Amino acid sequence: MNFKVVAATASLGGLLFGYDTGVVSGALPFIRDLFQLSEAMQGFVVSIALLGAAAGAAAAGQLADAYGRRKVIIVVAGFFVVGALLCAIAGNVPVLLAGRLILGVAIGVASMLTPLYLAEMAPADKRGSVVSLNQMCITVGILLSYIVAYLLSEMDGGWRWMLAIGCLPGVVLGLGMIALPESPRWLAGQGRHEEAAAALKTLRGGADVSAELAALRTDLTRSDGALVPWSALLEPRVRIPLIVGVGLAVFQQVTGINTVIYYAPIIFEKAGMASTSAAILATAGVGVVNVAMTYVALKLLDTAGRRKLLLIGLAGMAAMLAVLTLGFAIGTEGPLAWIATLSVAAYVGFFAIGLGPVFWLLISEIFPLAVRGRAMGVATVANWGSNLIVSQVFLMLIAGVGSAATFGLFAVMTVAALAFTFALVPETKGRTLEEIEASFAETGAAR
Repeated sequence: MNFKVVAATASLGGLLFGYDTGVVSGALPFIRDLFQLSEAMQGFVVSIALLGAAAGAAAAGQLADAYGRRKVIIVVAGFFVVGALLCAIAGNVPVLLAGRLILGVAIGVASMLTPLYLAEMAPADKRGSVVSLNQMCITVGILLSYIVAYLLSEMDGGWRWMLAIGCLPGVVLGLGMIALPESPRWLAGQGRHEEAAAALKTLRGGADVSAELAALRTDLTRSDGALVPWSALLEPRVRIPLIVGVGLAVFQQVTGINTVIYYAPIIFEKAGMASTSAAILATAGVGVVNVAMTYVALKLLDTAGRRKLLLIGLAGMAAMLAVLTLGFAIGTEGPLAWIATLSVAAYVGFFAIGLGPVFWLLISEIFPLAVRGRAMGVATVANWGSNLIVSQVFLMLIAGVGSAATFGLFAVMTVAALAFTFALVPETKGRTLEEIEASFAETGAAR
């Protein structure tokens, strides 16, 4: 089987993650008007999916370690379909919230499990670009949601079709994953060596995989091939990776990215855009920048390295948030619309070459096999929990302290993320997962 087919199919989880995350941005103004939602209730429509995502991520690691990566992805594809259809047919707020909650669970599982599956399938020298294909699909999904929202924004009841379209990639993902192999590292961890060898041969086009398989078995010997208790997350070899993973998870959210993804049309309306359709169109332009810069990151991660791109991206994000803060502080309505659009686009571009793809890539690399699923689950729960808090309070912050102060706070948090990265985040390019694990084990023992 061509490895590109495997990567492209599995990455549909990222496409669904992106589409269902971004589509609420275009649908929310119409849902708000139809159901007469307050600002707090608008925040809850968005954030209930994030609550589901945190719950899904919390369960995903244990399920993936116990039953395999592939089976869990197949099940979660069904959740995407059911959740999207429920949202689309909702005649009242409780049904809409139920659909959003189911979608959230699916998003949470996919956000953690897709990069994990891809990282365990990819050769070391291509792992950065392969795992970041998931991030590329996330940005494509977000862009598609913006385009669909714009095209349907003038249609009566068009928001329902915006939400319903999300079920189509879910069907393709579920059917496609049935034909894909299980992760050879998970199979080796279960003592299923012959199946692991067969999966590796399939992924490597029939080439000799004896050396790679031997490395998996060495890793298996160290972890005893069994599910270890949750207390293993406190071991010295896991402690530093866990601090890095959870720290980046929180910083990815408290620097403000998903407030832009969820509320971009509302931000642009406050900056003086003439209509909802114009604000959605401007948001689609930001989505194009997101996709383009993620493609740049995809090409650079295995050459320039993860750490360098992360530092550059965070520095650029901080600068653009400072510009946006100044623009809202000045408050000249005509120029402000342009300042907001351009600075948000540049901010998203810097996120797309740094904190966007690098966070998901690093947490798929830095944890030992024996606890990889559960440790990634902890980091992903921290990510979605932070997302939930920030998204729930964003509109209330805008109303309470103003746009300038809100984006100024995001700028301060971005500077803190830059310092955290400089102090603690390692470079992992070009190293096997087993080599990365050994390095952290040595560091933990020394400490």
